[in-house]
Amino acid sequence: MLDKNTLKPIIERSHARCKKLGVDINQVASKTVISGFELQNKLSYNKDLILTAKPYMEQLNEFVKGSSFFALLTDGEGCILNALGDDEILSEAFEMKMIPGAYMNEENIGTNAMAIIIKEKVPIQMSGKEHYIKAYHKWTCSAAPIKDIYGNVIGILNLTGYMEDAHLHTLGMVIAASNAIEEMLKVKQYSKTSCMTQRQMKLVFDSIPVGIITTDVNGKVLSANKKAVEMFGYIEYELKRKSLKDLVENWEKIKKAIYSGKSYCEKDQLIYGLNNKILFDITAHPAYNSDENIMEITFIFQEVKKPRKLANKLEEGRAIYTFDKIVTENQDFRNIIQYAKKISDSKSTILITGESGTGKELFAQSIHNYSRRMDEPFVALNCGAIPKELIEAELFGYEEGSFTGAKKGGSNGKFEIANGGTIFLDEIGEMPLEMQTKLLRVIQEGMITRIGSSKSMYVDVRVIAATNKNLRREVEENRFRKDLYYRLNVLPLNLPPLRKRIEDIVPLTRYFMKSLSKSLNKKEVEIPDEYIQHLINYNWPGNVRELENVVELIINTENFPVMTSSQHNEMQVDQNWLSQTSSESLKLEEIEKDHLIKVLNICKGNVSQAAKTLGIRRNTLYNKINKYNLN
Repeated sequence: MLDKNTLKPIIERSHARCKKLGVDINQVASKTVISGFELQNKLSYNKDLILTAKPYMEQLNEFVKGSSFFALLTDGEGCILNALGDDEILSEAFEMKMIPGAYMNEENIGTNAMAIIIKEKVPIQMSGKEHYIKAYHKWTCSAAPIKDIYGNVIGILNLTGYMEDAHLHTLGMVIAASNAIEEMLKVKQYSKTSCMTQRQMKLVFDSIPVGIITTDVNGKVLSANKKAVEMFGYIEYELKRKSLKDLVENWEKIKKAIYSGKSYCEKDQLIYGLNNKILFDITAHPAYNSDENIMEITFIFQEVKKPRKLANKLEEGRAIYTFDKIVTENQDFRNIIQYAKKISDSKSTILITGESGTGKELFAQSIHNYSRRMDEPFVALNCGAIPKELIEAELFGYEEGSFTGAKKGGSNGKFEIANGGTIFLDEIGEMPLEMQTKLLRVIQEGMITRIGSSKSMYVDVRVIAATNKNLRREVEENRFRKDLYYRLNVLPLNLPPLRKRIEDIVPLTRYFMKSLSKSLNKKEVEIPDEYIQHLINYNWPGNVRELENVVELIINTENFPVMTSSQHNEMQVDQNWLSQTSSESLKLEEIEKDHLIKVLNICKGNVSQAAKTLGIRRNTLYNKINKYNLN
C-alpha cells in the first residue's frame, strides 16, 4: 500500500504521461469500449478469473451495500470484465460507459487507480483531483492487483464510491478480497506447485464457495472440501470411501475425456447424493506429474439454482437475442436501441408497442441480456395463446389438489420461475380483465399467491409487456384497466413498422439470406436488382417477420414471389410469380401447401402462432387449412 509521500510523484508522473498522450480532461467515457464478439472472446478468455472473483465481489458489495459504492473487475490490460454495486451509483457509472468492455488504462481514460496499478503493480487509493479527467473528481477509487503464481498482474479489483464516503479501511477490504481471489486461482495449480504448505492449502481449499473433489485416475475420492461434503450429504470420511462412478451419472464419458487429455464440462449433470438426486454443473480437469502423466482428476461442482432448473425445462427460459444481433441502418431505430440499452437496468416496467412482426420479443430478450439479470431466467408468456381459465395457474402456479387435474406436488407459476430475472408478457392486451387486477397487485407489491394457497411469496421479477394493440383505446372502451396501463407504461418503447425503415430492407434481406440458407442447408440465392426494388416498394404489413418468410420462400424455391397487399392488409401472392428461369414448372398451390405444412409443424399446430409467423389473419389460415385438407 502506498503512503501519500510515495503516491504523489506516481500520480504526477501519470498526469504527465496523460498530457503527453493527449488525453482530454473533459472526456467522460473511455476511448475504447469493445462489444459483440470481441467482448465475448475477452470474457471467455478470462472466464476463470471472472467466476473466481464473482463471490468475493458480491461479498465486498454486501459489506458496503447502501453506501453508494460499486465494484469493478478488469483484466491485466484494464478492460472491465464485471461490475456490481448499488443501483444509483452503478447507473451513473454505466452512463459514463464504465461497463464491461471499457478500457480503464491511461491511454483511454487517464489517471485512475486501475491505470496506476497497470504501471506500478501495487494497491492504491486515490481521490478527487488525483484523477486526470474531471468527470472522476467526485470519486475515490480503491484498487488492488490480482496476480498469478509468477507475480504477473492478470486482473484488478476496484471499489469506487463518492469521495466523501470512502475511508482507508476500504482499500484494506479490497486488498483482502484480491488476495483471496489469488489464493482461489492458485488452487487450480496446486498439483504443479509446492509453494503452499498443506495447512495453507486446506484453509484455502475449504474456503472456496464451490464443491471440489480430487480423485485418482479411476475415480476414487482422495480429498473433498467442506462445500463438497455439504453438497453430497455425506460425512467427510464416508465421501472419501466413495468412487465418482457411484456419484456421477456420466462417469464413463468423463473418464474418456480426461484420458484423452481434455477437460470435461457439463451443465445440469445428475449427481447421486446421500438421500437425493441433485443437478450440478460439473467441470473436471486432469492433473499431471513431472512426467506429464495424469495422476489425479480435480472436479468442481456448482449446484443449479431451483429457478434455473425450472427455466431450463422450458423453451422460454432462455433469452438468446442481444442488441448486437439487431440489423439496422436507420438512425431513428438506432436511437431506439440506445434508449432500450439505457433503460435495461431499471427496475421499472417496460411496455413495448408496435405492429406484429416488428421484433418486440427480440427487444425484450436484448434488454434482459443487457441488464444485470442476464444470468437469471427469462420467461415469456403469450397472454393471447392461453385459455382464460388457465392463465392464472400459468402465471402464479397452484398447490396440489387445488382443482381437478392439479398434478401431485403442485406447480410453479411463471412469476416464480422468473424470480430474480425477467418475465415477458406478450400480447398483454389479450389478458382477461379479472386477471389484470391480480397482475396489477403483483407489479405493485411484488407478491404472488398460488391457486389453493393462503400464503403469499415475494418475487423479484422485472416485467416487460408487449402489444400490437392501441391500449389507450382499449382503456377508453373498458377492455383494459386504466391503472394497469399506467403501471405498465412507465418506460414506453415503440417499434416502428418496416415501411418506415426502408433503408433496412436490403441489409435485412442479406442477413436472412445468409442465416436461413445456412440453417436450411441450402445455397444462397442471388437476388436481382429489379426484385430488390420490388421489396423496397412493398409496404410490408407483416413487417420483419414477413420479410423473413419471403426470403425463406426464395431459398426453398429459388424463385421470386411478387407480393401485393389486399384490402385487409394481408399479403397476396401474384399467381404469375414463378421465375422463367426455373428448370421445372412448379405449381403455386403445391408450394403454398408445403410452406403451410412446414410453418404449422414448426409452430406445433398452434394456428394463432402460425398465422402470426405467416403474417396473415387466423381466419385466412383456417380457410387455407380447409382448402388443402390439412386438418
